[in-house]
Amino acid sequence: MLTTTVIGSFPQPEWLVDREQLKSQRVPRVSQPELWRIDGAFRDAAIEDTVRLAVRDMEDAGIDIVTDGEIGRESYSNHFLGALDGIAFESPAIIKDRRGRDVIVPRVTGPIARTSFVEGPAARFLKSTARHKTKVTLPGAFTLAQQCADEYYNDIEALSFAFAEALNAEAQALADVGIDVVQFDEPWFRNDPESARKYGVKLVNRLVADVNTTTALHMCFGYGFLVAGTKPKSYDFLPELAESDVDQISIEAAQPGLDLTVLKDLSSKTLVLGVLNLGTDEVETVNLVADRIRAGLEFLDPNKLMPAPDCGMKYLSREAAQGKLSVLGKAAAIVRKELT
Repeated sequence: MLTTTVIGSFPQPEWLVDREQLKSQRVPRVSQPELWRIDGAFRDAAIEDTVRLAVRDMEDAGIDIVTDGEIGRESYSNHFLGALDGIAFESPAIIKDRRGRDVIVPRVTGPIARTSFVEGPAARFLKSTARHKTKVTLPGAFTLAQQCADEYYNDIEALSFAFAEALNAEAQALADVGIDVVQFDEPWFRNDPESARKYGVKLVNRLVADVNTTTALHMCFGYGFLVAGTKPKSYDFLPELAESDVDQISIEAAQPGLDLTVLKDLSSKTLVLGVLNLGTDEVETVNLVADRIRAGLEFLDPNKLMPAPDCGMKYLSREAAQGKLSVLGKAAAIVRKELT
């Protein structure tokens, strides 16, 4: 009961990446090699050493399903995107985001094609170093389609399904090497709920088709440290996912104070519930996090509820991430004991 997990990312150390520059990039869409403080062959060794530390931190905190912390990635999406054929990274475009800011994005210049096992080396290393179950995260197809300048398909739905083909093949390969959970990150469902309602469930089903391991879909309102102001208390596109084929649905709840009555609509799924607020480095008390878990249990069976952070922990300090995960492990243990 109450299996704990993380969403994906864990803080990269200052000696590995320039964290101030990382924050200023606001989730880079194209390659940002200048973020790295270590070059060449030494970077691969440094990343593996950091992954070992991140995995130990998670496991020591009582996290049951761990990731590699996405230590080797500049962002949750550009690592996979940059490995695909049909993507022009070297000559990007500039588009406007929802707030009217210029954003540098890759161009889609040809048919999307996956030509290698992108996360293979990282997944195999995670399997070799983790004692607990493992998760690997991939960007979602809907999100990738909205983070590019499409100069080939000229149809965002067609582009989304092209990405889904490539992502599904990657997910099947991850399952084949023994990864326990493959998660797709779709934070951009919130940006275009009308399109999400039109073809989102069909797209999710294409992502998870024939993937012979547990699949998850993560949705959030953005990294807590980067999203200023009040977050919504509900998702515009969420109950519809009860009809999808994905096994787990992962949502942010702590920072926005989400209205948890929506969990009733998703009772057929396992819910990864965000109970750690990542908008601050302040470490919550064990009692507060335990109460957030208990609130979820008002709507879900304990075997269907997985406590987790709201989102990836990339932008927290390492000390805060360690502290918050330790609290999560302790709070889950307390509530688990109450149920037995």
